[in-house]
Amino acid sequence: MERNFYFFIAFFLTILISVGSLISLDNAIKLPQVNFIDKILHFSAYFALTLSWQLAFYKSVKLKIKESLIIVAVFFYGIIIEVLQGALTSYRQADLLDIIANFIGIIIAWAFFRGFFFKNRMK
Repeated sequence: MERNFYFFIAFFLTILISVGSLISLDNAIKLPQVNFIDKILHFSAYFALTLSWQLAFYKSVKLKIKESLIIVAVFFYGIIIEVLQGALTSYRQADLLDIIANFIGIIIAWAFFRGFFFKNRMK
């Protein structure tokens, strides 16, 4: 039951990030045009996404392999979203700094997971 809950959360966050990254928010929400806030949003979204997928597979066998696959998959997912923003929308643009912010969020989530959850599992 717990694993299904985390899987649902991870899947929901994946869809939410996809939709939020590809729709126009001009008429829906007025966000400040501060570049730093955008990078914090990217960091936070990919931190939460990575952590949620790690928790979804937390009690599965061969966690280290799945953990590596999750990190790689989330990283490439972020790159694909950035490419789609540049290719499919006129109101969004692909940004290398967004990919870097995503990557930092992924790595911090991985370190947090390894330091907190993975150590507890090994005891």
